Amino acid sequence: MDRTESLPAQTRPPGVVPEDPGSVLLPGHDVPLGRYTTVRRLLPQRVRRMVGAWCFVDHFGPDDVAQRPGMEVPPHPHTGLQTVTWLLDGEIVHRDSLGNVQPIRPGQLNVMTSGHGIAHSERSPAARPPVMHGVQLWVALPDPARAGAADFAHHADLPRWRDGDWDHTLLVGELAGERSPAVVHTPLLGAQLEARGPAPATLRLRSGFEYALLAMSGQARVDGLTLEPGALLYLGTGRDRLAVAADPGSRLMLLGGEPFDEPLVMWWNFVGRSHEEVATAREDWMAGRRFGPVTDDAAPPLPAPEMPGVRLKARDRRGDLHG
Repeated sequence: MDRTESLPAQTRPPGVVPEDPGSVLLPGHDVPLGRYTTVRRLLPQRVRRMVGAWCFVDHFGPDDVAQRPGMEVPPHPHTGLQTVTWLLDGEIVHRDSLGNVQPIRPGQLNVMTSGHGIAHSERSPAARPPVMHGVQLWVALPDPARAGAADFAHHADLPRWRDGDWDHTLLVGELAGERSPAVVHTPLLGAQLEARGPAPATLRLRSGFEYALLAMSGQARVDGLTLEPGALLYLGTGRDRLAVAADPGSRLMLLGGEPFDEPLVMWWNFVGRSHEEVATAREDWMAGRRFGPVTDDAAPPLPAPEMPGVRLKARDRRGDLHG
């Protein structure tokens, strides 16, 4: 998914926020995506840039696309990251420079690993459901994976189970003795929680992880706070369990991971470690090097924005500057 902003979001919720808070509600802000879609960008923000290796969270929809084109994101590049795409409603077709053409539908997972470089496009098909609703997330790749080969995987069969009034679907990592088939490169968790009744859920967590909870539909209540759809609650570290209450039908995304302490340079569609690395990726994209053409997509590739007039600085997961 193309980032139409040339720099990461710099949104600050009201009030004073401690450096490593126990929980902070991050409301996000709207960002145009392509010509026809607007997303709510929840990470990165100035007060919280990452959750584990999750470095980017977009929530889109629910949008009525019955009489509109839906998602139309032409070919664009990525480096240094994995994209994780999850739909609650609708259908999107992924095409990439490895030759993959893969529709994704609700309950299925797309994981694209950019490695040193990949290009892809994302489009709603001509014959599509009338509603589009989902999330796309980025995972920062550590060395040596970020300099490795590109890859793509589609997972139609994920671990699913019911516990009391809650249905669980495990996208990434391990939870409740289940393990996802999705390959990631740092200790990570991504799971959908769907409330089927009024009873609260109590989740057992890994105290060495940091966590966040995204409300995708319905209302959830955690730590005395109410999450409306499109809000992300950062939950901090040191928790071994989490109590969640929600209205029946609510769908939530639990994100977690071991804190990722490598400083990152995030600019446009690239995740790197230095200004020079990102500038070289931009030059390669504009010169037609490295990334390759996207299969079965004749649209002109998206041009990269001009590099900023100041040197890009690496930031750690709390937003501190480096170099």
